[in-house]
Amino acid sequence: MEGQESSCSSATPERSSNTPEPVRSSTSKHRKSPKRRREEKRSQCHHQDDQEHLLLPDGEQIRLPGQHEHSEPSGSSTAEMAETSPKRRAHFLHGPYPATHFGPKACILPNPTSVMHIQDPASQRLTWNKPPVNVLVIRKIRDESLVEPFKELCHFLVEEKGMLVFVERRVVADVSLTTDETFATIRKQLCTFREGYDDISHCIDLIICLGGDGTLLYASSLFQGSVPPVMAFHLGSLGFLTPFKFESYKTEVAKVFEGNAAITLRSRLKVKVVKDMLQRTGQPEHNGLLPHGHANSEAGNITLQMQVLNEVVVDRGPSSYLSNVDLYLDGRLITSVQGDGVIVSTPTGSTAYAAAAGASMIHPNVPAIMVTPICPHSLSFRPIVVPAGVELMITLSPDARNTCWVSFDGRKRQEISHGDCIKITTSCYPVPSICCHDLVYDWFESLAQCLHWNVRKKQARLADDVSDSSDTEN
Repeated sequence: MEGQESSCSSATPERSSNTPEPVRSSTSKHRKSPKRRREEKRSQCHHQDDQEHLLLPDGEQIRLPGQHEHSEPSGSSTAEMAETSPKRRAHFLHGPYPATHFGPKACILPNPTSVMHIQDPASQRLTWNKPPVNVLVIRKIRDESLVEPFKELCHFLVEEKGMLVFVERRVVADVSLTTDETFATIRKQLCTFREGYDDISHCIDLIICLGGDGTLLYASSLFQGSVPPVMAFHLGSLGFLTPFKFESYKTEVAKVFEGNAAITLRSRLKVKVVKDMLQRTGQPEHNGLLPHGHANSEAGNITLQMQVLNEVVVDRGPSSYLSNVDLYLDGRLITSVQGDGVIVSTPTGSTAYAAAAGASMIHPNVPAIMVTPICPHSLSFRPIVVPAGVELMITLSPDARNTCWVSFDGRKRQEISHGDCIKITTSCYPVPSICCHDLVYDWFESLAQCLHWNVRKKQARLADDVSDSSDTEN
């Protein structure tokens, strides 16, 4: 896991950590400045390992994989090293590949912190280095209609496929399952965990969701680092993010186990809430830039770090006054938002709250962050799209009459006061969502089926012998 400077905290109070290696560039081996060497030296932080346990069948406990061996392998990807190095934020995480040339002499400046590049969407195919063994099944709670599909899926995975199935403890504790004698044998073989207490991020190979879009959002919140492939079955209300039908679950799951399935990499937002960071020192802004000490330091307390799949919403809360927040992009003041609030969303979240607020809908494969005002008190304030990888910061304006409130995918709502700030950028850990057909067909099919996009009564065609009068010469 990452160091404290750049990692996103999960709901688990205890997590294991490793020692990240500094990011090194082969092109600058003999030309490193003293400042660069000091930054790399500071990035080598050490943390003590924690131990966490899961409850296995028959009440047995096991230690999760990777609890002792946390040293980073020499072949670690640049994405992991760039994410773990403090003071080294990667701009344009999904931007052009550093070796791209423009004309005979222009090119992108080589940047060792660039961790992703745009690739052909058709090449995004799932493959397995080793056969999957551990499967996490997430079921929508408080919905009795999903009890039977849940039992069928667990029986298929345990008895027919020989998988080790992980489920939430409150799901197994459902009365309809505990009183079912036919399911007793399968229930004893399930591994259970508790959200906020057990960390299962190191031992899950595949996630299967039964429910609506909320189950996929919940699955994303359980994995604050790398996310296993997610297969979502449409058994909920809307189903925009759940392309699979449960009627053919055996065939579809078997195909996924074989590999070579299309996937959509749904980008997430890495969010930090910093309390008491911007102190009132009386220093004025210069050309819209924050004072140097405020822009480059985090003297406040980081109260929350998390990965967000849909959106970060800042609103006025219970107050009757307009919200008044300042929006910064890479340390420069862009605008002040006066209205009911502002939505910072991923392309996946562009079809959720942002779409209801009047934003455009963006395909999840587009590298971008969308900023959408909520009922702005201005006729010219339109939603904007900024490049993925930039850092957005939201603070309460100095002359704001009231505080504001922030929520993350509809969860963990908290109040933001003067001096607090919210930092948002693109995460290096997307959610690999398995496609039913392909990432283009599935998305437009969801637009048509769930949102009835561009649905209207068709115009009747004219008779063959009737000509347009405008085409007739006098």
